Amino acid sequence: MDISVVIPLLDEQDSLVELHDWIAQVMQSNQLNYEIIFIDDGSRDNSWSIIKKLSTKNPSVLGIRFAQNFGKSQALHAGFEKAKGEVIITMDGDLQDSPDEIPELFQLIKKKKLDIVSGWKKKRYDAFITKNLPSKLFNWAARRISGLKLHDFNCGLKAYKKEVIKNIEVYGEMHRYIPVLAVNSGFKNITEKVVIHQARKHGKTKFGMERFINGFLDLITIWFTSRFGKRPMHFFGFLGVLMLIIGFTFAAYLGIDKLYFNPTGRLISDRPEFFIALTTMIIGTQFFVAGFLGEIILQSRSNKERYHISEDTITK
Repeated sequence: MDISVVIPLLDEQDSLVELHDWIAQVMQSNQLNYEIIFIDDGSRDNSWSIIKKLSTKNPSVLGIRFAQNFGKSQALHAGFEKAKGEVIITMDGDLQDSPDEIPELFQLIKKKKLDIVSGWKKKRYDAFITKNLPSKLFNWAARRISGLKLHDFNCGLKAYKKEVIKNIEVYGEMHRYIPVLAVNSGFKNITEKVVIHQARKHGKTKFGMERFINGFLDLITIWFTSRFGKRPMHFFGFLGVLMLIIGFTFAAYLGIDKLYFNPTGRLISDRPEFFIALTTMIIGTQFFVAGFLGEIILQSRSNKERYHISEDTITK
């Protein structure tokens, strides 16, 4: 199998037939052995019926159907588990990504021995205020925090070497940061390619402004997990030691002042420094407990399935 095309989708009934025919034509004209994996993320329209018809028409079409909407990351994770191709191409199901890009992405991975080729929608056909401007700000922040110099983290059109997607776990809403997850797993041969971005022909976008807020929160999460995910006590222990030092410093000051300089003055418990010392020592202890719990969870963590697939999933 040369290529697996993984397509997560939600309510894209008007685009699926055209997208399938376009991909099939590109693959046949380039003599590529392929499979198309559609992941129906809880669509409420006729998307699943169309996928079943396409599977009957084309044996290279597979389908996974979620019982409800679990999100793009879970859809990609399910598709990655089923993918058999040497190169995995991800793209959206709304026809804004061009299948004509697939052969060149495939060749970049194979001939240059790259791990990931990430698409860059340099010229976009989205609303500037609601999508383009927030996307530029988001990508700038992502580059600064992650250290990975990509222009477009959100681009759904990407190509992966098989070993990459089989060795990373996409969870939550981390689909934007698969290249970062790959780097953290040791895959560092990453480049990007300017790709064609097309105006949406059918339906409407499934993402609003909240995706950028969630994206920034996820970025903080991935920064933290990449630095301290395998050693949580290093982070929480440092903060705990800092708080305890502050607390014991104030406690020592109060004790020395009461014993030697102001024995007949106010009670220690009546002074504000007492409450600072007490609060910081309690917080420091809590940080240590959080670190211990993190270490315990890390050691006992198991990879549990995060979605439920309905019984009429198509496999071949």
